[in-house]
Amino acid sequence: MSTCNDCWHKREGLALLTDFYELTMMAGHLKDGRMEQQVSFDYFFRSLPPHTGFAVAAGLDSFLRYLEHLRFTESDLVYLKSLNVFDDTFLDYLAKFKSRCSVRAVPEGTFVFPGEPVIQVEGPILDAQLIETALLNMVNHQTLIATKAARVCLAAEDDPVLEFGLRRAHGPDGGLSASRACYIGGCTSTSNVLAGKVYHMPVAGTHAHSWVMSFSTELEAFRAFARIYPERCVLLVDTYDPVKSGIPNAIQVFCEMRDRGIDIRPAVRLDSGDLAKLSKICHSMMSDAGFEDPLIVASNDLNEDLIADLKRQGACINAWGVGTHLITAYDAPALSGVYKLVAIETEKGWQPRMKVSSNLEKATDPGRKQLVRYYDAAGQPLGDVLYLEEEQWPESGVIPGRSRKNPHAVRRLKNAASAQLLLEPVFEKGKRVQSPKTLESIRKTMLEQRDCFPEEYKRLRNPEIFRVLLSTQLGEMKDAMLMNPESAQ
Repeated sequence: MSTCNDCWHKREGLALLTDFYELTMMAGHLKDGRMEQQVSFDYFFRSLPPHTGFAVAAGLDSFLRYLEHLRFTESDLVYLKSLNVFDDTFLDYLAKFKSRCSVRAVPEGTFVFPGEPVIQVEGPILDAQLIETALLNMVNHQTLIATKAARVCLAAEDDPVLEFGLRRAHGPDGGLSASRACYIGGCTSTSNVLAGKVYHMPVAGTHAHSWVMSFSTELEAFRAFARIYPERCVLLVDTYDPVKSGIPNAIQVFCEMRDRGIDIRPAVRLDSGDLAKLSKICHSMMSDAGFEDPLIVASNDLNEDLIADLKRQGACINAWGVGTHLITAYDAPALSGVYKLVAIETEKGWQPRMKVSSNLEKATDPGRKQLVRYYDAAGQPLGDVLYLEEEQWPESGVIPGRSRKNPHAVRRLKNAASAQLLLEPVFEKGKRVQSPKTLESIRKTMLEQRDCFPEEYKRLRNPEIFRVLLSTQLGEMKDAMLMNPESAQ
């Protein structure tokens, strides 16, 4: 029998992880005889978190695992029957349900931007409707946290960032999936042991203040920890007074280890106080003791701005433990991801659909689409263009397009040297068509993306806006449908 944690990892038994109206719409479509109606949905997000110039796509594997195992159990059906809303015909349909959808998606770890179809779902309308909520739940959350992690790691420059957030995470799965997303975003390890087991991530951790307080003296506590874990000895030096006792006691223990012939890199953690000042004092005291390259880890409610500020102050910190602000995306706790119908198959073929709003930012981009990224001769991204599925797209030169918000406005990408189609088939008619990617390979994708994007898009404040355009043909269609949303039907 699977444990609860296995269920979350494999995404089994989650058919009822959905909003009630998804089921009422499914039942309505079934009663209306539309169970084989083919539709196309796009998942995209409308805006980035404040001061952020990019997002890191994450959560796709979790969604695909859910889709692979999507079944209604006997207990699910008993519960739904008890609601006295659904008839036996619908419940019988659910008892035999297996997803027949096809999915295309941007690979996890890729930098993505507002308005872009990060995931496309096509299939029977009942199937495509049911999975909306679960998709949004899994992909919105992990993309948000991976993006936050990438910003924190950018601020830390080449220093390792340790994710310490489990105890402040939003519940067990909020901690498990967020730890995964943090690793995708560039963190080097996690304190979350379950995430280490499930996702094969490096785990890290030392001891708490309670370890020190449980001994009669701080020096005795440090000696005991060094004796038990000589190769993983990072000492927390601020239980009492870091300058008067913590750092000197740690140095004494490291000297004793050196005298016994133990080859170690001395390491301490600072968890309170003026981290810049204390780190400089710590580095100086360790250097005077003959330790030229100590590891000084800082923690204590850190975020990307504080890390960048400590860097500017010349803090002698070379590893960062980040928890609450990272695991909760503290300053922007939700991503504005949505899942919208963009096309429906009729006797005339695929017909575009569009949500129209007086707020132009909420007007969707109609039709089945391709997403193409253009690069300059140096391999740096210039911008992305959305093309209709049937369009042929140029690979270089001056790339014409239209504004997404004002599709009558002509825009161009200049000096394009190459192009890349971002959406890949990952699920075909209910079956996975790609082997699951390892977390290491996804993280490598993110690091490669981070290296190739120009610095102006990665600034922690006032980043440049990456250009996402509509093709001329798509722009003209959207412009016409804004005037008459039913014009393409």
